[in-house]
Amino acid sequence: MLAISFQRVFFSSMKKFLICFWVSLSIFPQIDASLAKGKLKVFIFAGQSNMVGSDSNTKDIDNFPPFVGYGKEQEKNMFYYSIGRERKFESNGWEPLKPINNVVGPEISFARKVSSSINEPVAIIKCAAGGTHLGGDWNPDNPSGFKMYPLALKLVKEALSELKRKNIEYDLEGFMWHQGENDMFNEEYMKNYGANLQNFLNRWREDLGVPNLKFYIGELCTKTIWGMDLRPRMYAISKGQRQVTESDELAEYVPTAHIGVEIGGGVGLHYHYGTLGQLQHGVNYADAYLGSIDKAESDSRELVKWPYPKNRVVRLFIMAGHRNMEGERAFTQDLKKIKGGELLLKDNQTVAYKYNLGGGYKVSKSWEPLGPVDYYNNFGPELSFGSFLYKKDIRDFAIAKFTHSGSQIIDWTPEGSMAKSRNLYNKFISFVKESIDEIRDKGNEVILEGVFYHIGENDMSFGPHRNNAPKWIKSIIEKSRKDLGNEKLNWYLSQQPPTDDKSVNKIDVVSEIEKMVEDDDYLFHVKAFDLVPQAKKLVISTEGVVQLGEILGDYYLRRTQ
Repeated sequence: MLAISFQRVFFSSMKKFLICFWVSLSIFPQIDASLAKGKLKVFIFAGQSNMVGSDSNTKDIDNFPPFVGYGKEQEKNMFYYSIGRERKFESNGWEPLKPINNVVGPEISFARKVSSSINEPVAIIKCAAGGTHLGGDWNPDNPSGFKMYPLALKLVKEALSELKRKNIEYDLEGFMWHQGENDMFNEEYMKNYGANLQNFLNRWREDLGVPNLKFYIGELCTKTIWGMDLRPRMYAISKGQRQVTESDELAEYVPTAHIGVEIGGGVGLHYHYGTLGQLQHGVNYADAYLGSIDKAESDSRELVKWPYPKNRVVRLFIMAGHRNMEGERAFTQDLKKIKGGELLLKDNQTVAYKYNLGGGYKVSKSWEPLGPVDYYNNFGPELSFGSFLYKKDIRDFAIAKFTHSGSQIIDWTPEGSMAKSRNLYNKFISFVKESIDEIRDKGNEVILEGVFYHIGENDMSFGPHRNNAPKWIKSIIEKSRKDLGNEKLNWYLSQQPPTDDKSVNKIDVVSEIEKMVEDDDYLFHVKAFDLVPQAKKLVISTEGVVQLGEILGDYYLRRTQ
């Protein structure tokens, strides 16, 4: 009987051991295999709704060509999480990384890019909940509300302890933080955001025993409605963030104001990044991290040779604007579906091109051939504009493009706004001057043919901005002519159909622009009102952006020839 009892106990124990061993292998199949390459790289993601991934949907992922397939489970990359406020979605230990509750967070694209770049799996620990404050919920000293700090600290420690129990060596590589929108509604939290954020960073380093933990602080998105109607408050939070990232050597500010934003109902403005924005959000964090370990991708697109003979006159076209001039929803992968689109994918070595995109997020190192740039696989009307001119036997021209998808017209004015870090005018004028000087330094004369400015899309959806748009644009034009020493500088104002909604339709912005044009012999209104139907308000898709470039080219030629 004792022998039988012993056998039962032995086999029962062995069965439990094998089950546990199998579960361990199924949960950590690739992590164990990666140990020979070095320590597992672990990252923490935390914050509020735009870290959660609110208003995104995994079903929409494949609508964006650069990210097709990103909704699938990532077997090699691991996930440990607690997401939400009252109703939390929590992992059962470490799991393969995948979208939770059909929501797309930045960790999805971050992990894919980092793991492929370093050729090793990564592990993500995520704790995020919408509508939470740094001054309250995330306060390390006196957490209130949903008490996010102790919750997150407990989650991180449990996740790391489980790795230790599995004898998996790891390095805590970085902490990705995106939060601040809710603090701007509390006067005390808003004015003390910088101090609170520094205390938050210090406590994490202390409580985890990692004094050199690197933090990546995500910029609040100024492209949302809050970036317009709550401009002073958004600026106050951004000042607090920059205060920390400029003084803390282990904290980096990660720009995100230029990335995609969900399109809402009514006028189209929204509060959240949505699916596209979240995928780009994760890419931004990945680029920041990879840059910090000298693993940034090389994206050199150099001219084979300077395309213009010495002393030849070069016509310089300046392209400028916001979401659609940057090309938020125009993707290079879709060009193959458009007649003649494949030609736009090829670099044109006879046309010099330089750019400053996303308010300085992506800047050309030197003049490049005209062609698609490695910028989320997006492109603007410059490709079809240049191609159109070339097909019409126009030669010896160059294109310089300056855009910020997260800006509004007021940011381009000489006066700017109280949100000084968002002012673009001086940067824009410097960009134009540098472009002219660089061409001259190559031995060519330059004719500044004109500025092609696509009127701000968001501004047309927000009453106060729509009302002030003509006045603001006029101030930009008049001051630019003085600063560039050309009182006859041509400005081409392209405009898509302005937002059609009863809340803003009473402001006839088109007529006001036309009045400006009537009084200015060097100002032209390019009405791009017959674009192909668009799926969403505000943003023009691939085919429409190609069409916009051709409309601009055709207008220019008809006026000048």
